[in-house]
Amino acid sequence: MADAMIRVPAHVRDRLAVLAEAQDTSIRSLIQDFAESTFTQEELDASAERAKTYLSTYLGVDVTPAEEEAIQRKMDALEAADAVACADDTEAAEKPADAPSTPPDAAAA
Repeated sequence: MADAMIRVPAHVRDRLAVLAEAQDTSIRSLIQDFAESTFTQEELDASAERAKTYLSTYLGVDVTPAEEEAIQRKMDALEAADAVACADDTEAAEKPADAPSTPPDAAAA
């Protein structure tokens, strides 16, 4: 397979290098994994249609629009909760171990 060059700003290249090192891989592999595992909305929609067809054809289950909406709401809630958890983890990781849990002026109030 022929290689292609992708031009990005230096700060993006530096960030990719940090991410690749943290995953013990190369920038090339990092970008390849991203490209192979990330889908467009059109691809996701097509996959959902294939899944619905499979459920109907082989399992006799017809998913209603109301059920689809309920599933989407649950997935959105899980994604939002995951984003909050990731933000909390990031905040905790960035906070020094000896930092007070409340700001000094808040503790005095």
